Amino acid sequence: MYDGNELISSTLVEQEAESENILRPQTLEGYIGQDKVKENLMVYISAARRRNENLDHVLLYGPPGLGKTTLAHIIANEMHTRITVTSGPAIEKAADLVALLSKLTENEVLFIDEIHRLNHSVEEILYPALEDYALDFIIGKGPSAKSIRLSLPRFTLVGATTKAGRLSAPLRDRFGVHARLEMYSTEQLVKIVRNSSKVLETEIDAEAAAMLAGRSRGTPRIANRLLKRVRDFAQVKGEGRITPEITDFALSCMGIDELGLDGVDRNIILSMIDKFNGGPVGLETVAAASGEDAGTIEDVYEPYLLQIGFLARTPRGRVCLPAAYRHYGRSLSSDRESQISIFFNREEREEGKRSYSIITCRRS
Repeated sequence: MYDGNELISSTLVEQEAESENILRPQTLEGYIGQDKVKENLMVYISAARRRNENLDHVLLYGPPGLGKTTLAHIIANEMHTRITVTSGPAIEKAADLVALLSKLTENEVLFIDEIHRLNHSVEEILYPALEDYALDFIIGKGPSAKSIRLSLPRFTLVGATTKAGRLSAPLRDRFGVHARLEMYSTEQLVKIVRNSSKVLETEIDAEAAAMLAGRSRGTPRIANRLLKRVRDFAQVKGEGRITPEITDFALSCMGIDELGLDGVDRNIILSMIDKFNGGPVGLETVAAASGEDAGTIEDVYEPYLLQIGFLARTPRGRVCLPAAYRHYGRSLSSDRESQISIFFNREEREEGKRSYSIITCRRS
């Protein structure tokens, strides 16, 4: 049955996706940040083009929102070839992967996002495709079974993952290029915000760009998302230009503080402080107390809280650090501060003992 709301919702989603694609750089030269990764990729791509070969398979890994998908498209552009985009969860059966691989052309780029979520049976089909550019099939059963090999064009697989540790060793070893993407500095994010504002044909003050960059959690995706939302406020509440006053007002309305923390971060930290005396507390317990998904906390929120010194991971669970207490106006008693200090000193001693035991065993 037709529903007008569905059409409106679909249109809005398409417009948002198109807007995000417009902000993506198309070349390595236009890609801001990740300088070491860019330099190496330039060498690999130039060498492959000189030899008229396909680029070796590339594994991109790092926290979400740092530009892994953008880099995959840039690789295809720099190699002057097509790109086919899919994701690990979308390839449910081996037949799905076979259908994808059989349609590839010479030197084409196949981009698989969330590659750590591939099924094991699909992975096994991928091994000969990556090494020998061929697919092996077994037809029939028992003594009459026959092995058939189907040749594939030479292609480049670009895999992206936020959890490189979950990749199986055989799959990880078949990537010739490994590139880890790091969090962005505030200076790099300012450049990204200013470039994106030009693409969006929106004027922005230098101070406002710095404010947006400082609250973007070191992530270009968040910087661009905040820029588009602040632009909305500037057009409706202001005169179209993004000023520091409009930026501060918009971010306050969205519940984002001066460190880039939002309501979910606040909920996680205050749940730990108020309900568990700051920890140590397990991830599943934090998730249940805050009402958030454990995977979302671990992948999206926790890395930044660790980076700014609000949380610490220990073998016994997560612990809130003094900076988190001060930021949210919670009093930290001298006894609790001493407990945190003693706890970490004990953890360091235990870690030292474990390291000494490992070294002793290796020597013996």
